[in-house]
Amino acid sequence: MKSRHSHGLVGALLCAVALAPVPALAQTYPAKPVRIILPYLGGADFVGRLLAAKLTPGLGQQVIVDPRPGAGGNLGHEAGARAAPDGYTLMLASTPFVLNPILNPKLRYDAVRDFAPIAQVATLPNVLAVHPSVPAKSLRELVQLARRNPGKLAYGSGTTGSTSHLAGELFKSLSKTQILLVPYKGASFALVGAMSGEVDFVMPAASAIQSYAKANRMRVLAVLDTKRVSALPDVPTSAEAGMPQLLIVNWYVLAAPAATPRPIIQQLNAETARVMQAPETRSQFANLGGEATGTTPEEAAAFLRKERERWAQVIRNAGIKVE
Repeated sequence: MKSRHSHGLVGALLCAVALAPVPALAQTYPAKPVRIILPYLGGADFVGRLLAAKLTPGLGQQVIVDPRPGAGGNLGHEAGARAAPDGYTLMLASTPFVLNPILNPKLRYDAVRDFAPIAQVATLPNVLAVHPSVPAKSLRELVQLARRNPGKLAYGSGTTGSTSHLAGELFKSLSKTQILLVPYKGASFALVGAMSGEVDFVMPAASAIQSYAKANRMRVLAVLDTKRVSALPDVPTSAEAGMPQLLIVNWYVLAAPAATPRPIIQQLNAETARVMQAPETRSQFANLGGEATGTTPEEAAAFLRKERERWAQVIRNAGIKVE
């Protein structure tokens, strides 16, 4: 009897322990503020701050931005890779995230191995625009003009290895033309150079050139994406203009350190998709010529792999190296 009583007591205690709340497991995520590292200025800063503000109510904790610009984004990339995989440090990645390790294999992060994509959150396409003095009225005419005048047309880009620099290399390769690449300290400086007539054309973000196009200070020949933008409704896409592979789109992917628990990734993905698909958010991006997205983690990972392969080919063809 004593033995049966003892076994019954032990069983009751085990059940009580099993049913008792376990603090470490019962604590819901997030239990403290979440930060998003922003490795770049410009569009990424806008997207990151908008995303942080919209995620805060749904997560029930303050989502704050942590600007870490510098070294072409690598300061922020490396900080994101070294962060604790607990869901409290995220990073907003853009094109340099996959470009930089190809250009410089010595970097201390791997875009695939060290990160877990949460979602692609938005895209902001670039355009090809010429100074009004350039006689070309379409992308085809610009290519024809460049072929008739090899080495005479000048393209303004950012620094070597930047997205705008590689955009110029992609244009050269696809159009089979010889153009002069003129590097500036950044893409915004290149746009200023184009408006002053220092260079003939540039490929800036659609959001950066809308006001100048309306004032006839620049002529936009093509949207470098698969669909037109509502802010420039009369401008054809690069495919419509005869160069479907000339795709230059600023994209933004929210990512976490690689070992972040899957339930946290899924929670963040669901909340990100919800806020990015909200009508107000979609309208904000449409006004800039962009699109709010909100993909699955798997779709974001596949997109990053595709972008890495695409730009790796451009870099190999151009023989570019940045140490």
